[in-house]
Amino acid sequence: MASSPPLYQQIQQHLLDKIHSGEWPAHHQIPPEEQLARDFGVSRMTANKAIRDLAHKGYLIRQPGLGTFVTDRKAESSLVEVYNIAEEVRSRGHRYGNKVLTREAIEADDEVALRLGVRLGSRVFHSLIIHLENDVPIQLENRFVNPRWVPDYLETDFTLHTPNEVLVAACPITDVEHIVEAVLVDDQTAEWLDIPPSIPCLNMIRRTWSGEQLISYARLLHPGNRYKLRSSLRRPAS
Repeated sequence: MASSPPLYQQIQQHLLDKIHSGEWPAHHQIPPEEQLARDFGVSRMTANKAIRDLAHKGYLIRQPGLGTFVTDRKAESSLVEVYNIAEEVRSRGHRYGNKVLTREAIEADDEVALRLGVRLGSRVFHSLIIHLENDVPIQLENRFVNPRWVPDYLETDFTLHTPNEVLVAACPITDVEHIVEAVLVDDQTAEWLDIPPSIPCLNMIRRTWSGEQLISYARLLHPGNRYKLRSSLRRPAS
């Protein structure tokens, strides 16, 4: 029979559950170690180790005389560059995973035809994938690809290669267009992202070109309480 995890790890999991669920948002003050020790029936030293380890991993910050608080530890992505989300997650020392909900060939409707630059009713490839960081959803990727330029797209094992990797390998990306807005999502999308429907999300519309060819159109949804977008601009010296 499998043994129970050490008591300090049980406290850590309790704290992480509160953080990942959004019940304890960034800057929320967690219970003091004395209270955690009482609640879990452990020594104060054990509770201290649980807090200390999570602080070392960046989930918590200890402020002398004030207490311990949840950090603003959102995943971050660039608005300027296009990175492989699996590499982004691993660069933070975390575990990447995904769930493939849909992969199919469909007829382009009005929106997809306009965004992808194809005729209405044209055959396009469609994939719907949830990207995970430490088993927590951080992005719902709803992507449409022109099969003329990436004919083997639907044959990809997305557990091994992300859509970004497939596109870059087939057609090196030269140009990118991003449009970002805050949105509320429907119940099904909230369930996929494991968030309450009341949590705002960042919706990024991304189109990618290879030379003169428009390769892909994607709608990328990020839970607003878990993700942030970054942009930087270097001006030439005067």
